[in-house]
Formats: sequence, structure tokens, C-alpha cells
Amino acid sequence: MSVKQLSVFIENKEGRIKNAVNVLSNAGINIRALSIADSAKYGILRLIVSDNEKAKEVLEKEHFIVKENEVIIIGVKDEPNGLNSALELFEDEGINVEYIYAFVSSKTDEAIVVIKIEDYESGLATLKEKDANLLTKKDIDAL
Repeated sequence: MSVKQLSVFIENKEGRIKNAVNVLSNAGINIRALSIADSAKYGILRLIVSDNEKAKEVLEKEHFIVKENEVIIIGVKDEPNGLNSALELFEDEGINVEYIYAFVSSKTDEAIVVIKIEDYESGLATLKEKDANLLTKKDIDAL
């Protein structure tokens, strides 16, 4: 049920994000979701893409540092408290959420939430036990 996310480490300089996006675009890779966290000198561009292997290859060829991480993606009600209801499942079990980002699609009534948690196995078991709407890479590609 996990989805592989790419984390691209980028200098916080003008044009570096655009450069990374251009590399992916020129390789025919579709970005399904993204998030960026930055500091004064560096940022982390987190991506869900159509082809991880190819994306990693072309980005590294252009001297980007790329890591792959397992994340969980769930669908939550796209309404007030939809996200909070999902986060309560982790809180109730004492599972730390490291970060989240979300997106919407016109092909579903739910908000799509990407979650990175400390204890992946426990988090996944909790979500399965609570019948959360776990999404696969195939599900994301269909959106």
C-alpha cells in the first residue's frame, strides 16, 4: 500500500526548482503531487511522479541529490475536519506524523493526503484496521 516518493535536495537559489521541473518535463515525467520545504540555503522538493526510476535517473544526471521514501496516501473527506479525522487515528495510537501534504483532483470527491510517519508499519496497520481509504500508486496515476 505504500507509494514511493522522491525527495530532491535543491539549493535555495533562483531557478533551481524550475530547473528540476524542466528536467522531469523534458523526460516526459508527469508530476502528480509536490511539496517543498525550505531553509535559508536548501530546500527539499518532495514529489509523487509517474515514473520514479526514470525521474531519479534524469535528476541525478543533472547533479540533483535524490532519495526515495515510502509514504502513505489516503483519501479523506474534502470538508472541514476531514484531515483532522485522519490525523486523530495516528494520535490515538501515539504514531508521530513527520509531514503531510495534500492535493485535490476533479476525478474524486476526496482530498488526497500524502503522509510520512515515523513508524510506517504501525501507521499502515492502524489505517487498515480503521478502514481508511488507502490509495496505491495505480490509484494516484488514475487521478
